[in-house]
Amino acid sequence: MVTDLRLRIRQTGFTLVEMVVVIIILGVMAVGVTSFVILGTRIFLDSTSVDQVLSQSRFALERMTRDIRNAVPNSLRINSDGSNWQCLEFVPIKAVSSYLSMPVYPDAPDNTGEAIVASVAVNNSMMALIYPLVTADVYANPEASSGKLFALSSVSTPVDNITTYTFKRNVQFSESSPRQQLFLVSDPISYCFVAAGSSVNLYYYSGYGINHPTQLSPSSMGIGVLMAQGITNDLASDPPIDIEPATLVNHAIVILTPEFEAVGHKFKYQQQVQVVNVP
Repeated sequence: MVTDLRLRIRQTGFTLVEMVVVIIILGVMAVGVTSFVILGTRIFLDSTSVDQVLSQSRFALERMTRDIRNAVPNSLRINSDGSNWQCLEFVPIKAVSSYLSMPVYPDAPDNTGEAIVASVAVNNSMMALIYPLVTADVYANPEASSGKLFALSSVSTPVDNITTYTFKRNVQFSESSPRQQLFLVSDPISYCFVAAGSSVNLYYYSGYGINHPTQLSPSSMGIGVLMAQGITNDLASDPPIDIEPATLVNHAIVILTPEFEAVGHKFKYQQQVQVVNVP
């Protein structure tokens, strides 16, 4: 009886070999499960990183496209130091109108002019521009007395669909527009690709003034707003911006070719943006 009891007790336990085998099996299963979890986590993180880069690149390109299409004709210009930065600068249009009377040569200088009310609200923080044919017409001193760009001192409340513009002094526009088109514009803006270590960042600059015949460098424009990171263009051999100037039959076209990288994957945009406005 005692012998049978001892035999049953021995039979209900585990041998050392059995325990070692179980431990090995559990270890192999744990390694497999852990590898699966790590792989899934890595895939999720990589896809999230790619999605973030795609989102910021699309936003930056869409913002640039929208602003460029609203640029004053013949205001686009590019500057670069050859290796560390490249900038695209232009003057955005705030409103467009048709003028009825303006002090345009050969008329005498005057400090007022009239135009049909613009489709958007106009104020004296804007500048009046007529018939810009070259960049020098746009990037001029708005406080001068002759030229094509002048600062405003006041804008009247429209009466009978006519707005009166008052300039800060007697002025004389040097040339009339064949379509009698009046641009109301603000200070220029710039999009700059700037080298940052092994990659390139895209910045937006504004508020640095318009009276700069020579295009400024990023360090002279103040603090820029970061628009995108992870750009891999070589600014010396593969700059992301190019311009096809306007001709008698075509509008100016800005060619954007920034290349982005995320977790080892590169994707390059090739986008052409047409400046639809004409003098």
